[in-house]
Amino acid sequence: MHDIRTIRAEPDAFDAAMARRGLPPRAAEILDLDKIRRDRLTRLQEAQAKRNALSKQIGQLRRQGGDSRMLASESASLALKMEEDERGAAEMDGTIKTILEGLPNILDADVPDGPDESANIVLKQWGEPRDLGFAPKQHFELGEALGMMDFSTAAKIAGARFTILRGPLARMERAIGQFMLDLHTSEHGYEETIVPLLVNAATAYGTGQLPKFEEDLFKTTDARYLIPTAEVPLTNTVAGEIIAEKRLPIRLTALSECFRSEAGAAGRDTRGYIRQHEFRKVELVSIVHPDTSDAEHERMTVCAERVLELLNLPYRRMLLSSGDTGFGAAKTFDLEVWLPGQHMWREISSCSNTRGFQARRMNARWRSADGKSVAYVHTLNGSGVAVGRALIAVMETYQQADGSILVPDPLRPYMGGIERIAAHES
Repeated sequence: MHDIRTIRAEPDAFDAAMARRGLPPRAAEILDLDKIRRDRLTRLQEAQAKRNALSKQIGQLRRQGGDSRMLASESASLALKMEEDERGAAEMDGTIKTILEGLPNILDADVPDGPDESANIVLKQWGEPRDLGFAPKQHFELGEALGMMDFSTAAKIAGARFTILRGPLARMERAIGQFMLDLHTSEHGYEETIVPLLVNAATAYGTGQLPKFEEDLFKTTDARYLIPTAEVPLTNTVAGEIIAEKRLPIRLTALSECFRSEAGAAGRDTRGYIRQHEFRKVELVSIVHPDTSDAEHERMTVCAERVLELLNLPYRRMLLSSGDTGFGAAKTFDLEVWLPGQHMWREISSCSNTRGFQARRMNARWRSADGKSVAYVHTLNGSGVAVGRALIAVMETYQQADGSILVPDPLRPYMGGIERIAAHES
């Protein structure tokens, strides 16, 4: 959400920021509505002052036995006009709010301009794609051949974009999630959290899912929403709060189910485990002092990168362009992992700094140590990382010529000592 005071102060800069997002100018329209709202509020205040004065005059006349009917009639007329101005100001407020809540965050200056992912910039690469010495298979080919990745039964009981995992492959997905949680809590300082999978509309609004992206959410009959990511409940733990400066930064992590309708994804990744309606993800959320959010963004991204490095999965860090940066983000780093079976880089994590954008929607603030100032916190979120996509990367990277899959060393303690997944073990 945007601060209208910023738009008043720098309307041209606001329009230029929206132009980077491919949007038309809106400042003049917003400020025209704002002027009408403020004019009506001014009239309302003036009328209230006049009514207060009339009320005193009427009281004096009545005490003196005089005729106060004309003044009473004038006061009643003013009351009607005040009601009209109050309604009008509220309508303008609502209209302005509707416009502002539909506009994306202002991008950082170093975000490259471009229409889509083609303009993203590779900032670094860790590791090299390995030659496996044979023609690698894609994860769904491996999983089906092992008898441990079942798409047809899942489709029968739930529909498209669902998967059943079985046996050691199911255990390895669980192992990946546990490994990441242990890493982020024991080495990276995040607090493990179990969150509700259902949230109310105010919570979905706070992190920017509503109203713009309602079609991407699953909604229950009692007007709750299944979370698309644990970012939503984790970030909203500070909604409506004023946090003491000494409590910052707050770092939270959760391994949760995530639910997405995948609206608009028809024809994309229709085979396999990449784009599911239900999946698991380890989420990282930070609530920080505005002065430290750039450093926190780097720190969070390094925490996600550490997962891939320990699993020895080649990856690269991307700086997303203006056309590829999400609605609520001011700046995003994507981590892309190499998938030998697809012979391409695929996103496995996004780490975003939203600055004060979500905090304004949630009214989440911090108070300075001296108690003299209160301001909005900055919020950041990142995948640390997507569990299903990490499973895919492990399957494709550690596959063997006979179709078995080696278990990476960091996962073996979580696998009861299993070192290799093969069909006969299912």
